[in-house]
Amino acid sequence: MKESKINVIFAGAGPGEPDLITVKSMNALKTADLIIYAGSLMPEAVLCWKGRETVTKSSAGMDFHQIIDTIKTYHDEGKRIVRLHTGDPALYGAIFEQMRELEKLNIPYEVIPGVTAAFAASAKMNMKYTLPEVTQTLILTRISGRTPVPESENLEKLASHKASMAIYLSIGHVQKVQQILEKHYGKESLCAIAYKVSHPEEKIIHTKLSRLVKTCEENKITRHALIIVGKVVEAGFKKNEILKSKLYDSIFSHGYRSAEK
Repeated sequence: MKESKINVIFAGAGPGEPDLITVKSMNALKTADLIIYAGSLMPEAVLCWKGRETVTKSSAGMDFHQIIDTIKTYHDEGKRIVRLHTGDPALYGAIFEQMRELEKLNIPYEVIPGVTAAFAASAKMNMKYTLPEVTQTLILTRISGRTPVPESENLEKLASHKASMAIYLSIGHVQKVQQILEKHYGKESLCAIAYKVSHPEEKIIHTKLSRLVKTCEENKITRHALIIVGKVVEAGFKKNEILKSKLYDSIFSHGYRSAEK
């Protein structure tokens, strides 16, 4: 593997389980002089890949300027820095403003993707987000709270599509989420609460939308959870008979195979 000359790397840590980090991010951690990690969100077990001499700093108690100043200090000394974000750095992180600030300082960087919680959850649930003629769309979103959501993307409008949906960062507004989802998916529809997926405390709970709030209360889930909804949840949970993909259908031709006659 060709060694990168870039000394600042934004890396996705995955959902929590150390083995779900990418090989590229793992190698970055092994060779880093400094790792700044999201200590309030990821388990320290992910740091098992770091080198013996690597310095680690949790960003939980740091503000934006402290993070950037620390990166700049180590970069100016020729050190290798990994800014470790939970899941995938592109989704619901503070990566954008950090990248822009490094560009102002003429500090080059690289981004390594990671596994986001929605895909770790579907794997644990043995579930597909897309099923032939059921849904071919997955929406990753959140409800408006302290961080506003554009009006054109509010949960009410997105839920009207009745597509598969993974709702992040919204457990604190679960009552409002339940009301909206009930309206569009139906009170009897099955949903899933995926709490700390791939962490030791992981819980994946299936419940009807009418009991979403109650289920969160019973299990004391107030943060660190996704709400997953759509026909695919029930199909995966009940092992429903569904329409099969045409890709491997013997009567379906494509560029690599001719259909049986």
